[in-house]
Amino acid sequence: MNPSRPSRSPLHISLVCNTAWAIYTYRQGLIRMLVSRGVDVTVIAPSDRTFDLLTQMGCCCIDLPVASKGTSPRDDLRTLWALFRHYRTIRPDVVFHYTIKPNIYGSIAAKLAGVASVAVTTGLGYVFIQQSRAAQVAKKLYRFAFRFPREIWFLNRDDEAAFLDQKLLVHPERARLLHGEGVDLDQFAFAPLPDRAHFTFVLIGRLLWDKGVGEYVEAARALRARYPHARFVLLGPVGVDNPSAITQAEVDAWQREGVITYAGEAHDVRPFIVDADCVVLPSYREGVPRTLMEASAMGRPIVATDVPGCREVVADGVNGLLCEVKSAQSLTAKLAQMLDMSGEERRAMGERGRKKVASEFDERVVVERYKDLLHTLTGVSL
Repeated sequence: MNPSRPSRSPLHISLVCNTAWAIYTYRQGLIRMLVSRGVDVTVIAPSDRTFDLLTQMGCCCIDLPVASKGTSPRDDLRTLWALFRHYRTIRPDVVFHYTIKPNIYGSIAAKLAGVASVAVTTGLGYVFIQQSRAAQVAKKLYRFAFRFPREIWFLNRDDEAAFLDQKLLVHPERARLLHGEGVDLDQFAFAPLPDRAHFTFVLIGRLLWDKGVGEYVEAARALRARYPHARFVLLGPVGVDNPSAITQAEVDAWQREGVITYAGEAHDVRPFIVDADCVVLPSYREGVPRTLMEASAMGRPIVATDVPGCREVVADGVNGLLCEVKSAQSLTAKLAQMLDMSGEERRAMGERGRKKVASEFDERVVVERYKDLLHTLTGVSL
């Protein structure tokens, strides 16, 4: 804790991510708790449309240069230097880093600035999907940077095991399993499945090839002749700053073909979940996907890939179906299975999903973990 500040004064906490959108979308419960307790919250991320929304919630927002697509050492050093300067200026009591570059360069910058930090691995992404030189460099950087955080949080057991097995943690005793970042069960209330003639699938997330969007489109092509009442919707930002990004031109081509409907992006995904009969996420790897927790909380059956993160939320045959990763054929079969189920079977799946999320992924439990850690690091009870 900053020794110049009395212990009863508000803490200053910084949240650092490669997108402000992710801070706003996934950590509202945490921010509401901190602000309500009089904590100063600074969000450091590339500026986007959610800066205004975060400011309205009571956060101070600082623009951060992050080249998510690139591996240029010059760009990454700019990120590290910018974070170091911000930490030296604002002197936060604790910094929470999310996503790969803030985790690596933010952890180093916090150490240099003499600031306590926590790394939250929200998903390992391309580092553990690909076997490229860039992935090998990233693992070495992880091993160096992750000697500095006070704790390192993993959202699923597979990611924690990967770091431990590959000896990427110099201090393995600092690893903690968070089991997802939770969902607000009141905000994402249970809603009955639609009663209508057509059937709507929706894939919600950033439009990335790594999210399985290509397989989803192929499955839609294969199914639309057999199931003319089925609709296939995509919801989420297109052309994002990511090596796996899908372009607007590619989405436009799919729409012209009539294979999918692109619904754009939305601050509030709840109306789209309510309108869906099934939520789909054929991702290659996840932390613990928020969209699947939200969909289950609202009583929607799910089709997802049998990969780390997704299988934390989806129990195959219980609250959804799991397909093989990177297999459009397997995804097609599972979507067809969902279409062939009776309405009662899908309703039962949705109800079991709500119970699973309520027992395992309640956001209030996650917020308590943050409070406990902040007390341990600062001595301040919130």
